[in-house]
Amino acid sequence: MSTFVVQRNGHAAGAEELAPLAFAGYAHFTAMQVRGGRVRGLDLHLERLRSASIELFGQALPDDRVRTFLRTAIQVGPADLSLTATVYSPAGEFTVAGADVEPELLVRTGPAASGPQGPLALAAVEYERVLPAVKHVGEVAKTYFLRQAVGQGFDDAAFVDRQGRLSEGSIWNLAFWDGAAVVWPEAEMLGGTTMAIVHRQLDRLGVPQRLQEVTLTDLPALAGAVVMNSWTPGVAVHRIGTESLPEEPSFVQLLHRAYQDEPLTAP
Repeated sequence: MSTFVVQRNGHAAGAEELAPLAFAGYAHFTAMQVRGGRVRGLDLHLERLRSASIELFGQALPDDRVRTFLRTAIQVGPADLSLTATVYSPAGEFTVAGADVEPELLVRTGPAASGPQGPLALAAVEYERVLPAVKHVGEVAKTYFLRQAVGQGFDDAAFVDRQGRLSEGSIWNLAFWDGAAVVWPEAEMLGGTTMAIVHRQLDRLGVPQRLQEVTLTDLPALAGAVVMNSWTPGVAVHRIGTESLPEEPSFVQLLHRAYQDEPLTAP
């Protein structure tokens, strides 16, 4: 049983099938952690793939077929693993595919992950993603700004838009704590599946939440910050740019509790 699996439309993908995709950049994906053969927020992952496919290709694969492809890949690997599902058009890049060209799904699995320990220091970088609501591939800027940030002594980067609002990290969503409520930054960004899981479970727990524009000058008034993605529902952030933030273990624990309350679902 191999942790590393690559399947195209539910079947093992060989070099001939993968070669055209090696340099392709017009696609979108979702990433998830599989535990015990099951996934948290499966409905959110399916909705992400569906809406992004309609945005990029004008059509989407049926959910039941996507679930079948996910299940096929999961079944040939260990119970715990990381999984990335990428949707692309077989017509390739730089083409206008017609309605008769159905998207295809590439599934890749690897070792289970849980993210860094933290706390993290994030460089503040002015940047706005193209099609921010779509988790698309080929984003050279994310890795570029990550590398630049590490070269400057930071752990990663946080993006600031042209209005001065913090939006997201290189591969992260941001969340803040004001001492009583979770503050989600208001800006154009990718809504993460982990973020949505935490949000709905915090609602269930009765924890106050609000959407608010957050700038670098707002940070001294906040009581904590985290980043989150498919690896983890919360890694503490102690600095963004030149602004320090207090570490608040109870905030991180709250987010992890909310995430763990989300039921695991088999594809």
